[in-house]
Amino acid sequence: MNITENLIEIAAPRSTGRTIADVRLGLGYTLVEINDGSAGLAWTPDKKQSGSCTHLRKAGCLVGMEAGELLSWLDSENYLERAIGLATFNALNSKVDRSLLDEESISLLKVQATDHVAMVGYFAPLIAKIKETGCQLTIIELDGEKPGVIAAGPGMKALSVCDVAIITSTSIINNTIDGLLAALSGNRAAVMLGPSTPVCPEAFVGTGITQFSGAYVVEVEKAKMIVSQGGGTMLLKKSLKFATAQI
Repeated sequence: MNITENLIEIAAPRSTGRTIADVRLGLGYTLVEINDGSAGLAWTPDKKQSGSCTHLRKAGCLVGMEAGELLSWLDSENYLERAIGLATFNALNSKVDRSLLDEESISLLKVQATDHVAMVGYFAPLIAKIKETGCQLTIIELDGEKPGVIAAGPGMKALSVCDVAIITSTSIINNTIDGLLAALSGNRAAVMLGPSTPVCPEAFVGTGITQFSGAYVVEVEKAKMIVSQGGGTMLLKKSLKFATAQI
């Protein structure tokens, strides 16, 4: 069973009797609101040229749908549908009572100068802070135009030998997560990071992931407005609660 199947199986019972109240597909993030008032975020994937101005075949019909149906889109081959599925999961998961930490996500990793850190995804605000530790930092990124990055091929080798792994949760949306997790071997710590993160340790048991640092939507109406108007993480901060769970 892969990660998306795990997430669907775990959240399916929570979706019973719940319907979709709203869906916002912003340029930076996607937000799904459930009829119980909960909401979840996920990264909006880059749109490829499709020869059509319609990017989602069920646009206009999502409100009122069963939450379980949109949750099942996590396993879709369409990345935009996967984003909606993950946002739906995060909305359903937001009501689960968990032991959460408010500490800064990177400090919890306790990176040392002797560590090799492999970062999947270009988390620009964190790079300088990580480098301050004196560690070896390898950044793995699909966008080869970003400075100081390596491609996925050699990146898999870095993941297999690193002490600490930082993995973007957008990897769930672009369907690379299972390959990345399979590459982990003997790491001391590994975090799923970003507002898309499903803070759900039970879905990742046995994978090498030790920490989940994500975001909960606490001001739904404000977050919907920001997402709809093209806002990203920096603008959404006041509408979110950032929190971490550890295995």
